[in-house]
Amino acid sequence: MLEIVSQQTQQLEAFRADVAMGLSQGQKTLPSRWFYDNRGCELFEEITRLDEYYLTRTETDILRNHAREIADFCGEGAVLLEYGAGAGIKTEILIDALDRPRLYVPIDIAGDFLDATVVRMRERFPNLQTLPVVADFTCDFDIPRGVPRAHRSAFFPGSTMGNLDPHEAKRFLRRVRRHVGWRGAAIIGVDLKKDVATLLAAYDDREGITAAFNLNLLTRINRELGGDFSVECFAHQARWNEAESAIEMHLVSLCEQVVAIDGRRFAFKAGETIHTESCRKYSVSSFTEVVEDGRWGVSAIWSDSDRRFAVFGLNATW
Repeated sequence: MLEIVSQQTQQLEAFRADVAMGLSQGQKTLPSRWFYDNRGCELFEEITRLDEYYLTRTETDILRNHAREIADFCGEGAVLLEYGAGAGIKTEILIDALDRPRLYVPIDIAGDFLDATVVRMRERFPNLQTLPVVADFTCDFDIPRGVPRAHRSAFFPGSTMGNLDPHEAKRFLRRVRRHVGWRGAAIIGVDLKKDVATLLAAYDDREGITAAFNLNLLTRINRELGGDFSVECFAHQARWNEAESAIEMHLVSLCEQVVAIDGRRFAFKAGETIHTESCRKYSVSSFTEVVEDGRWGVSAIWSDSDRRFAVFGLNATW
């Protein structure tokens, strides 16, 4: 219990520091990892079911169509480490195909949401041991000592890799490599480059679910850090950044205003934005370059017929 309280305290202080630093910059920013409180996780699951949000449907189809090949890539008796586990829906497809998996280790920053996922997975796979880890996968952390070191495979679906900038991506890949060991493997979902209209629609849906997801970050700041954001004075905006090959999500201030958070005041001009997320889109070659910088090699690629999305099978290299 003390360890859980300590983790919660550390996360709150990290949240506080990120908000103070991000809102003090010329281009105000908030790290996307803080989207995922319980409400944020619920909203994201709603996003994945939207017509415009092709990513989840396409990746899920890839996993279903190639489940046996991907399971063979992981090998018999796999120890599956999943980063940013969330609801773990796509994970069920992989686990169901694995040959006598030994252990499932879901890793997520949202502890309560992770607990619900663990309950469901234990009901779905009663013979598979599940060991949850509450951690921010964008920062260094250790895999619990009781997790077997052999046959580890990392699973990172959902195109979350695109949320990391090139330096973060390299650090993450090296962290995963350390976690799985030099004989380990990784299965990573990546959204591929395509027409901008399709991309913008996926991040600015007609029902406003993505807008609610983005704005929920301000609600979380108010609740956990004593902020006084008037959420109705901000609007969601998605834009394409050609130079970064990324969709950017912003929160636009609709008026000139001052917001107080934890005793500090932050001024906003009308039209000024908070950059909350970048979702980078890769080609096969550009992602291969990132992978190789992180000391991995591409061993397999599974994709849909339209080449909208790809699932990469990686093996650790020296």
